[in-house]
Amino acid sequence: MFFFLLVIFILVPVIELNVLIRVGESFGSWTTVGLVFFTAIVGVSLVRSQGITTLMQVQQKLARGEAPGQEIVEGMMLAVAGLLLLIPGFVTDAIGLLLLTPLTRIPVAGFLYKRMQMRVVKNGGFHAGFGPGTNGTQGPFGHHPFDDSKSQNPEGGETFDGDFEHKHDPSDKRPESHQIEDKEDPRT
Repeated sequence: MFFFLLVIFILVPVIELNVLIRVGESFGSWTTVGLVFFTAIVGVSLVRSQGITTLMQVQQKLARGEAPGQEIVEGMMLAVAGLLLLIPGFVTDAIGLLLLTPLTRIPVAGFLYKRMQMRVVKNGGFHAGFGPGTNGTQGPFGHHPFDDSKSQNPEGGETFDGDFEHKHDPSDKRPESHQIEDKEDPRT
């Protein structure tokens, strides 16, 4: 992880500076600055339009009762693409455009989504990992969240089910409209 962060924060800016200097030598400094601004403006507008399209796809899948997993991954990729397009430089702009265009984004998002699914299946699902319990997991309240074999709470007491009845207090001086109306329990 340290090596990855080192590459991102040192190697990428060095490459960007090198490319900006070369482009500046070829086209001039003001043209290079103009190109950087142009790519940022065009990139943000493209991210917005692609984001709206992806959001509509998410809504359509939700309306059909399907999980919009790949579309959510695409949305995250669009956010990264927008960030890369806002960073001054041509290398980050090229990577951002690759993440932005549906021709490359959709297959990469599909690959990442399948990989995430395989990881979830391999690890036995989503769990918080709060210590040992059934199948190596334990919920935040001291037991496995789907273990119905125990009817006791973590302190060892029993759980009881009960009913209550609200009775009118004659000393209550509030107007009738502010008092809760009691209804008879149909089970009695």
